[in-house]
Amino acid sequence: MSPITQDLSQLSLLALFAHPDDEGFGSGGTLAMLVARGARVTLVCATNGDVGEISDPSLATPDNLAQVRQEELRQAMAVTGVPDVRFLNYRDSGMVGTEDNNHPDSLHQANPATAIGQLVNIIREVQPEVVITHDPSGGYGHPDHRAVCQHATAAFHQAGVADAYPEQLSQERPVWAPRLLYYVGFPRSNFQRIWQKMVEMDVTPPFASQDIDSVGTPDEDVTTTLDVTAWVDTKIASLNCHRTQIDPNGPFAQLPEEMTREIMGTEYYTLASPGEDLLGAL
Repeated sequence: MSPITQDLSQLSLLALFAHPDDEGFGSGGTLAMLVARGARVTLVCATNGDVGEISDPSLATPDNLAQVRQEELRQAMAVTGVPDVRFLNYRDSGMVGTEDNNHPDSLHQANPATAIGQLVNIIREVQPEVVITHDPSGGYGHPDHRAVCQHATAAFHQAGVADAYPEQLSQERPVWAPRLLYYVGFPRSNFQRIWQKMVEMDVTPPFASQDIDSVGTPDEDVTTTLDVTAWVDTKIASLNCHRTQIDPNGPFAQLPEEMTREIMGTEYYTLASPGEDLLGAL
């Protein structure tokens, strides 16, 4: 059977990420592929990206950035084909050491049990076979990425336990244990390759450029590599919906197009639960 026409209509997947646009870079091709093959996909975004960049002041202001980024994510998922998009509505925590990190409405300040309970509730409603989320490194160490990884991992294990959040249980929301948990990875060697190319081009690398040896997923932790070349155009079109976050003169935009497309054509995961590697078999 052609890999593009393989029927996955019996598969349900729940994607849990921290900010609008997090879904696109590491798993945008995977999500497009799954939808194209008939899988049922739900996307949950923990924060509204309130303290993200604003590439063009005509697109948003600090006061309405959260609403704008929510709409950008809805538009991006319309391109990808994901109809079920949900927000937990926490405030973006920003990076460690910033005032945003201490904001009482931020995900960083949220009671972990409350956030985990929200995710457990969604898992019991959606009843996914597969859950994907950030890896423990948070990609480049963002505290919201790490928090979502921790909360999603806990929810994955607790959703199937009757003693966990029993007040949620009903006929419509029974205990439900997903089969597989995957962490979305950004291999460290890929970051290093991108940084090296930027240095060669006399382009200043972005975040964490001074600590490149510790950024990203250790290569040895990657268990699953997916070729999503057939969905790169969809992935790029979806990412381009996040207009407030795209700097046309930024360091990533200056990479050669062929390099960007080649990097985006492969996505990486760590199978974080026991079980057969379902994504790896696609």
